[in-house]
Amino acid sequence: MSNEQILTLKAEAQRRPIGVFDSGVGGLTVLRELYRQLPNESIIYFADTARLPYGTRSAEEILQFGREIISWMIQQEVKMIVLACNTTDALALSTLREEFDLPILGLILPGARVAVQQGSRLGVIATPATAASNAYRHAILEVQPTAQVWQVGCPEFVPLVEQNRLYDPYTKEVAKQYLAPLLEQQIDTLIYGCTHYPHLAPVLRELLPLHIWFVDPAKHVATAAAQELDLIGELNTFPPLPTRFCVSGCQQQFASLSLQWLGFTPAVEKVSLPTVALSPLESH
Repeated sequence: MSNEQILTLKAEAQRRPIGVFDSGVGGLTVLRELYRQLPNESIIYFADTARLPYGTRSAEEILQFGREIISWMIQQEVKMIVLACNTTDALALSTLREEFDLPILGLILPGARVAVQQGSRLGVIATPATAASNAYRHAILEVQPTAQVWQVGCPEFVPLVEQNRLYDPYTKEVAKQYLAPLLEQQIDTLIYGCTHYPHLAPVLRELLPLHIWFVDPAKHVATAAAQELDLIGELNTFPPLPTRFCVSGCQQQFASLSLQWLGFTPAVEKVSLPTVALSPLESH
């Protein structure tokens, strides 16, 4: 192969987009960080809005959704997948990495690494599925065995964010209930264990003492993505393409809800995901 052909292939690899997915608008917190830290990268953002919230679903369902979304993203020729969904990370990341031959990054380990540098009494707010999986506890204790970790499942937060009820008095009452057991344990650090939750920052900040650190894993998965792309020689040095926004549900609802976090109303495509067969063990 000539040098010219090698350079052409390298340029094509660099130009391929990063695939980012979540159940809804939560992953826009990850998208914003990718824009900030990797401004040259083209991105395809997929929101599985027809099936949200993910946090109350079974591990089997989450794994199957992940397979379908990643299979579709591979058809779009992405070079990397970022799971902008803690529930998918907690319940399916290791299996998805085994099944697909491209880099797949999750939020939990990058978030855990930073959290233990901030404090030793760590509170995690997450979806019920993520909390029940103990994924954050395991990741934190792997990094720092002496850390103390308390987790709270917050089933109402994702629907409240998706309904744009951030400043509803009811949201503040719900947040008080979820934070109460963490305040009793005198946490010094709060981890957003769901990408929707940074949208609730004004409410949470108001309810927590000022000395408590907030850890947003979205910032740290973007850093991990930059490091990985640099390592494999696929950081894009060309101008990026416009972000493609794709949903499985209502385009208009996602577009209008995204405006306040993106600063613009995105053009949104509706896509049908491929049907991916279950493995023989799971179909029984």
